[in-house]
Amino acid sequence: MGTLDGKVALITGAARGQGRSHAVRLAEEGADIIGVDICEQIGTVSYPMATSDDLAETVRLVEKLDRRMESFVVDVRDNDALTVAVAQGVTSLGRLDIVLANAGIMFQGLEAGRDHEAFRDAVDVMLVGVWNTIQASLPTLLEQGDGGSIVITSSVNGLKGMVAGTNGGNFGYAAAKHGVVGLMRMYANYLAPQSIRVNTVHPTGVDTPMLVGFDKSAADANPALAGGLGNPMPVARIEARDVSNAIAWLVSDAARYVTGITLPVDAGMVNK
Repeated sequence: MGTLDGKVALITGAARGQGRSHAVRLAEEGADIIGVDICEQIGTVSYPMATSDDLAETVRLVEKLDRRMESFVVDVRDNDALTVAVAQGVTSLGRLDIVLANAGIMFQGLEAGRDHEAFRDAVDVMLVGVWNTIQASLPTLLEQGDGGSIVITSSVNGLKGMVAGTNGGNFGYAAAKHGVVGLMRMYANYLAPQSIRVNTVHPTGVDTPMLVGFDKSAADANPALAGGLGNPMPVARIEARDVSNAIAWLVSDAARYVTGITLPVDAGMVNK
């Protein structure tokens, strides 16, 4: 038996990286998955973003574990489309218990003159998109009356200043990652009477395609910051599964009274 047998989890940004890792880890514990990803490029993002083939691979990996997965190509900035996708996923899989608002982007190597556009993209994807994800999920969670767990992916950059000043996208990233902590605390208080728990996780750098070129980009923009990017523990980047393991605990009954917390998975970075 797994710790999540009979549960259904919604995961945004599910096509690869942390989202795929979370889907597989929760499926290992018995959960079925509703997976959402934009599967197209955002203009201010310089690295290649996930594709429909990537999302199909996540489905394959979940199904290999004898779990079900419904996937949807949806932009979390599109509230109407996201609401429809969540409803269709719930209809297919029967319920919803876990929400992982994980979709995110970064802005290393941003072209000159695009700071305002990148700032807005960051906030729209990683703050407004989180709001949209939770709002699309709440009707089902409340109607079921069985409680639930919501986990928002923030960052160490949501708890302390990190690489400020490199470009507008990075300012937007920090603003969004701090902003979701406020959302989490509001929702945690609002939903506690319904036994719906809400928390944030705060990873240090994770070895995923999203961080390709980040270290060099940050150091080039501000060499004085380069020495401050390292983790206190002897690891350059953690693995996506390290974050997934923390989330698997947070959404399980082992953490049934844990709500309103900011959980670093950061090799000591926040304490640095």
